[in-house]
Amino acid sequence: MRISELARRAGVTVKAVRYYESLGLLAPDRLANGYRDYGEGDVRLAREIRALGRLGIPVERTRPFLDCLVVGHQHADDCPASLAEYREAIDEITRRIDGLTARRTALVTHLHEAAHRNSRVPPAGRAEGEDPMTDYLSLPADLPVPEDDGATAHLPGTEMPHLELRATGGGTVRLDALGTGRTVLYVYPLTGRPGTDLPEGWNAIPGARGCTPEACGFRDHHQELLAADAAGVYGLSSQDTAYQEEVVERLRLPFRMLSDPTHDLTRALGLPTFDSAGPTLYKRLTLIVRDGVIEHVFYPVFPPDEHAGQVLDWLRANAR
Repeated sequence: MRISELARRAGVTVKAVRYYESLGLLAPDRLANGYRDYGEGDVRLAREIRALGRLGIPVERTRPFLDCLVVGHQHADDCPASLAEYREAIDEITRRIDGLTARRTALVTHLHEAAHRNSRVPPAGRAEGEDPMTDYLSLPADLPVPEDDGATAHLPGTEMPHLELRATGGGTVRLDALGTGRTVLYVYPLTGRPGTDLPEGWNAIPGARGCTPEACGFRDHHQELLAADAAGVYGLSSQDTAYQEEVVERLRLPFRMLSDPTHDLTRALGLPTFDSAGPTLYKRLTLIVRDGVIEHVFYPVFPPDEHAGQVLDWLRANAR
C-alpha cells in the first residue's frame, strides 16, 4: 500500500510515517519503480507507535515494543524490554511530579509569606510537612452550592437607603450617594485571617466559604471593572472597620470596605442573613447600583472565587 493509505489506516500523518522511517522503526519494501510498499505489519507498528504516544512514550523510545511485535508476540508489551521501558517512563513522570511538587511548595511558601507581610496578625506556626497554603485562600472542591430562595427578588428597582457606613481608609460612605453611573457593592459574610480557624461547620453552610478568594477576585479584576463602566467597587460585611482595615492592607485591595455591624442595611432593604455559631452574618450577594437605584442583583453567588469575573461579564454585556 502507499504511504497515504498507511497514514490513514494508522491514524497518523504522512509526515509522521516518514519520521518513523527515518528512525528505522518502519522498513517498507521497495517496488521496481522505487515507490515504498507498506504491508499490514507496518500498519500495526504505526498504530502501536501512536498508542504509545498517547501514554506519553515518545516515538524515539518505542523500539522495544515494536521489536516485540516483529518477533511474533501478540502484544507489544509481552517482552521484558517493553516492561523496562514502562518502568523508565513511570520513573521519569515521577521525577517530573517531584519537581513540580517542589515548585508548588516554594510558590505557596512565598504566597504564605506575602499574605502575612502586611498583616497586623502574626502568622500561626505550621506543623512540619503541613501545606503552607492556609484554608482562607483555597476552596474545597465539595462545597455545597447555595440555592436561590427568592430572598432578593424584591430588590431590583429599589432605591438605596439613606445610610452612612464607616469605611476603610477613614470616613464614611453614604449608600444613597454613591455617585452617578454604576457601582458594584458586593456583600459577604466574613473574611478569615491567616492562622485563624474559620467558624465551626463553616464549609457546610451553603455560600459561606470563600470571602477572601472573592475579595482577591475583585482586586485582580478591579481595573477591568472600571474599564467596563463601573464607577466604583465596594465590599460590605458586618465585621468592624479595624478588622476590615487589616484585610485591605494584607490583600492590597484597591477599593474600600464598608462596615455594617448592626445590620442596618438588612433592616432597610431586607437583605438575607444567616446565623453561624452566634453572630448574624450577611449572605453573599452583589448589588449593581445605578444612579442610586438597584439595577441588578447577583444572588446566590457561586463559586465566590469566580464571581468578580461574572460581574465583569455582566457589565460588558449590559454596557450603556
